[in-house]
Amino acid sequence: MARYKSTHKGLKLLAVDFDRQVIPGSFEHALCYLVDHEMDLSSFHTRYKNDDNGASAYHPGALIKIILLAYSRGIIGSRKIEAACRENILFIAVSGDSQPHFTTLAAFVSELGDDVPKLFAQVLLICDRQGLIGREMFAIDGVKLPANASKARSGSRKDFQRQADKMEAAAQKIIDKHRQADTALTDDAMAQREAKKLERLKQEAQQIRTWLAQNKEDRKGSRGAIRLSNRTDNESAKMATGKGVIQGYTGVAAVDEKHQIIIDAQAHGTGSEQELLIPVVTATQSFRIESTTIAADAGYHSEANLKALAEKEIDAYIPDNGYRKRDERYADQEIHKAKPDPLWDKREKHSSKTRCYTLDEFKLADGHSHCICPAGKQLYRNGGNCTIGGYIAIKFSGAQQD
Repeated sequence: MARYKSTHKGLKLLAVDFDRQVIPGSFEHALCYLVDHEMDLSSFHTRYKNDDNGASAYHPGALIKIILLAYSRGIIGSRKIEAACRENILFIAVSGDSQPHFTTLAAFVSELGDDVPKLFAQVLLICDRQGLIGREMFAIDGVKLPANASKARSGSRKDFQRQADKMEAAAQKIIDKHRQADTALTDDAMAQREAKKLERLKQEAQQIRTWLAQNKEDRKGSRGAIRLSNRTDNESAKMATGKGVIQGYTGVAAVDEKHQIIIDAQAHGTGSEQELLIPVVTATQSFRIESTTIAADAGYHSEANLKALAEKEIDAYIPDNGYRKRDERYADQEIHKAKPDPLWDKREKHSSKTRCYTLDEFKLADGHSHCICPAGKQLYRNGGNCTIGGYIAIKFSGAQQD
């Protein structure tokens, strides 16, 4: 039998040179070079006021490297990123063995604010300087993303006012019930439950009243129609997707054809893609030239968009919703529509035709007290000496959970 050298897995102590872990030509090498030598991080440095007093802070460049490296690996979440900085040698090398706590990472991301567009613009300028942006065609498309907000907290101002009125009315009923119960002996446990319910109703009603006071008007759509607000995240919107209705945002990006460089990215609290086309096209103005072509799918097609593009003299290609029916190249598209979703269960499906089970497929117990159905579940007797269709019969029924 052939003999092979042994391989080691698990814990092992090694002398590691961090500089040699970041290989030239890799994403990590480019990331470190850009952050260390090309990006202007002065806006981040002004946040810190610990020149003379206070603890030392993590360098913003190191935090930016950690976060962008994590995103490139599909790692989303401060706790996971913190673990990677402790355990993954590449993260340790890129961060200079910083190992920030997850609260530090979360606070840094949440407080980026207006500094993100500035960093994005700096990266685009570097890409342009390297000749990575061709300017021949910009493709625009979007995706609907869930927000950290509850759909149940969506509605118009009238909806919220009605909810607050109902909660306050329910709270008043509990108070009246409490007053009546004071004259009689009551269960202490029941009184405690009523008190908790009363407190919850008052608190929720007060939250709604506070929100209404802070938001004087309903949100309006592009055509002036009322758009549902959300008391958790009022910038998000309720929208329909292929997987149901979500409370979220529509993210839209413009990508250059040459090297798929994203030249603009936006997120809007609306489910309509049509009203997002012109804002993205406007944002790409600094990168467009006279011969630049805009391409988008049928979701961005509208008469208003076509007129706006024509007025700006922008060469654009946006198909309408019915172009597939007219184009002979899509004549056999119904064949593909009939195919199952590739993410569905691929196991062999049984016939959907219904049939009656035969008597031989049931096992009747001695004494006729119960029987076993073809699925192996026990059916209980709930009637005997019954006449069904002119025959003497015994009735059985299964448990509700089966």
